Amino acid sequence: MDLSIIIVNYNTCDLLRDCLTSIYAGQGNIRFNVVVVDNCSTDDSVAMVRAEFPQTHVIASKVNGGFAYANNLGLRWAGFNADGSFQPTAPRYALLLNPDTLLSPTGLADMVAFMDSRSSAGAAGPKLLRPDGTLDLACRRSFPTPIVSFYRMTGLSKLFPYSPTFGRYNMTFVDPDQLLEVDAVVGAFMMVRREAIAQAGLLDETYFMYGEDLDWAYQIKANRWKIFYNPAVTVIHVKRASSRRSPKAQIEFYRAMDIFYRKFYAASTPFWLHYLVVLGINLRWRTTQLKFQLRNLRHAMG
Repeated sequence: MDLSIIIVNYNTCDLLRDCLTSIYAGQGNIRFNVVVVDNCSTDDSVAMVRAEFPQTHVIASKVNGGFAYANNLGLRWAGFNADGSFQPTAPRYALLLNPDTLLSPTGLADMVAFMDSRSSAGAAGPKLLRPDGTLDLACRRSFPTPIVSFYRMTGLSKLFPYSPTFGRYNMTFVDPDQLLEVDAVVGAFMMVRREAIAQAGLLDETYFMYGEDLDWAYQIKANRWKIFYNPAVTVIHVKRASSRRSPKAQIEFYRAMDIFYRKFYAASTPFWLHYLVVLGINLRWRTTQLKFQLRNLRHAMG
């Protein structure tokens, strides 16, 4: 098997249908299988997949354990063990794919060919475009080191997007059509070599959503693999289809930032900068919580 595609779904039935349709309409000489891990949806997602895409394996989780948890269920089904090592039946590549994506006819085959052409590539992602044609900035990133996080939290990255210093997080100073070695690509479409998974292990389930793809990329690069942004492959990404209205999702974003920072950078960060980073994350975190509490209060009062 060349590729196992793991799709984590939560209440995105219609988008999931479109995503699967685009996968099975693909062209190219690759062998792949697909597993949909449903995170305890309340819509008809599971029934739809079983009825309309019987060639797709479905794992209907009885709990919503989060993005990392669900992807690990899919990776284990594909042949990867808990420590990342793989069974003889495991594919050469695993693809984390969001259900709110649409693939071009040759997208999968082209990305597999790209990975085949670069033995040093541990992972790669495509150019992700929003439905309006704009670039999804998350598709190519630098790690949120304390100084990069500081530029982002203070808004300097938005004020000076074309600065190689301030625009590092989303690489906004680089042409979107330029092939680029990056720190991380986004888990909406993240193709990973099985040998890189064997060394990095599976995703860290401490994260509920957000941050686990950055964490995985960090572990992959720590084992001396390269990660590439490949703009020759284009994928449409609706983005945050299942989380855009969720207070929990927005709160989890800042929780993930805190986990990532403390795991990889806190011990080596000067005190003054550590204080600013933690303060910034917690202010955003608490402000978001307060905003939703006030909104709920207004709704309760009519």
